Amino acid sequence: DKMVPVRAIAAAPNMKKLAAVVEDRSIVLFDEKGTQRDRFATKPIDAKYSKRSYLVLSLAFSPDSSSLAVGQSDNVVFVYKIGADWNEKKVITNKLVQTAAVTALAWPFDDKILIGLIDGKMRVGLLKQNKCASLYKTEMGVIAIAVSSKRASFVSSHIDGSIILYNFASKAQEKLCSHSCAAYSIAFTAHAIVAGGADRRIISYSENGIVQQTFDYSSVDEREFSALISDPTGQNFVAGSFDR
Repeated sequence: DKMVPVRAIAAAPNMKKLAAVVEDRSIVLFDEKGTQRDRFATKPIDAKYSKRSYLVLSLAFSPDSSSLAVGQSDNVVFVYKIGADWNEKKVITNKLVQTAAVTALAWPFDDKILIGLIDGKMRVGLLKQNKCASLYKTEMGVIAIAVSSKRASFVSSHIDGSIILYNFASKAQEKLCSHSCAAYSIAFTAHAIVAGGADRRIISYSENGIVQQTFDYSSVDEREFSALISDPTGQNFVAGSFDR
């Protein structure tokens, strides 16, 4: 197959599936060996619009790896039941209409999806009720979400560099820090919040917003950091840049 841009990507928690959005807005599913096993088309918010009327901007697997949330630029999140096995029929189980483009997703609990919007709102999708509720609102668009390994809290990063910490138990949020640039990649490890972006630096923050460690690659032949992910234990993280 020819090489095509990947606009969004997500790995299933059970590590048996990888979902990627390709140029024609379809979603390709790969197995743990990187072999393509399935493919299905996405759809616009309304059938009256064309396939070119939107982009898929974000993906998130359910905790049990059997469903996939798809966030789109036409202000909607679709939840697809994709099943445990390959080539099962894809069924839309939820349609969650938003007020703006969906730029970030995370799925920490079976019945709740975290939804970040370009207008600065953080919302939660309540799947059993098929509706959404607001968590908090900022003036700057949400660009990434990361959930703690214990699922006690999450962070959202925003276009202006701000990072917001939200606690599920207290239902309270606070501005953790202002990163040195827009943190398009962020990870929540067991001991720190790790953020990276276009300035080629990765900074580790405590949950109080204190800088713990800085990895500075700005003086070497490196590109921006576009991906960060923590392992399931929260003890390690991996950073990805242009070609490494």
